[in-house]
Amino acid sequence: MRLATIDVGSNTVRLLVADVLGAASWRVVDQDQTVTRLGEGLARSGLLGEAPMARTLAAVRAYVERGVGLGARDIHIVATSAVREASNGRVFASAIEAATGRRVDVVSGETEARLTLRGVRCALGALAGSVLTFDIGGGSTEYVLADGDSILSMASLRLGVVPLAERFPFPGPVDAPRYRLLCDEIRARLDGELPAAIRTARVGHLVGTAGTVTTLAALDLGLVHYDGTRVQGHVLSRAAVDGLAARLGRLTVVERAALACLEPGRADLIVPGTAIVTVTMDLVEVGSLRVSDYGLREGLLMDAIGDRPRFDTPGDGD
Repeated sequence: MRLATIDVGSNTVRLLVADVLGAASWRVVDQDQTVTRLGEGLARSGLLGEAPMARTLAAVRAYVERGVGLGARDIHIVATSAVREASNGRVFASAIEAATGRRVDVVSGETEARLTLRGVRCALGALAGSVLTFDIGGGSTEYVLADGDSILSMASLRLGVVPLAERFPFPGPVDAPRYRLLCDEIRARLDGELPAAIRTARVGHLVGTAGTVTTLAALDLGLVHYDGTRVQGHVLSRAAVDGLAARLGRLTVVERAALACLEPGRADLIVPGTAIVTVTMDLVEVGSLRVSDYGLREGLLMDAIGDRPRFDTPGDGD
């Protein structure tokens, strides 16, 4: 059985097509991602802009056609932060459905966090002790604290790299005082909005997923071309993260864009993303971060394989 999943994020649209081999087992047929910046301008206007919607719709339509062309029996599409928060988000989801003939599920932050955790656990297996997983997205960042199969606490914060980059642009080399202001704001948000169970947890493992963290891993590994198999499970020490932050901070946005493994559209986002990483590491007082190349789209695939109820009841968490 061949399935496809499409994750419509605030910054990136991600495709995964896979042949199901068994429970929690599959073979990747095709995968891809496109930066469309759907959440561009959302924090200021409360609306999805016409140009970001057009870019995103084109990417989703192309991915649906790709999945159909590859013979996917089912194509599961989820939309996350930007679509659930925008006042015209549901209208846009309906536009995708009309253009593709496929249902779009707009998931809550809690469901997004659960699906991401499921994908990460598939990638890294069971880690002993408490594990804090975080997913830095374009419009939100999700945190899930778990111990074994038990989720102890989770939170979805409206803390995404797209609005942060809009408010704290660094077109040239990073200005240290403004970068400290950025970090101070992130720290205040985490202190004020994360549940006490997460803020005070004695974390055995910190796991990061999504574009910022996987890009930092690729840069740390010195990859010329992105390789998820090498990024998977890579451990970033705090010293490595600080070194990468300093390296990126010396570059202009044009020079950052020229780095290998920094996909188009991420050059201005990697700075606020790295700030979220360092502040998170400070918060939980850990010296290293384990990287997962798997995330929401793989968790969605696992739910589809298991034929489980995957989404929210109407009004839940939106």
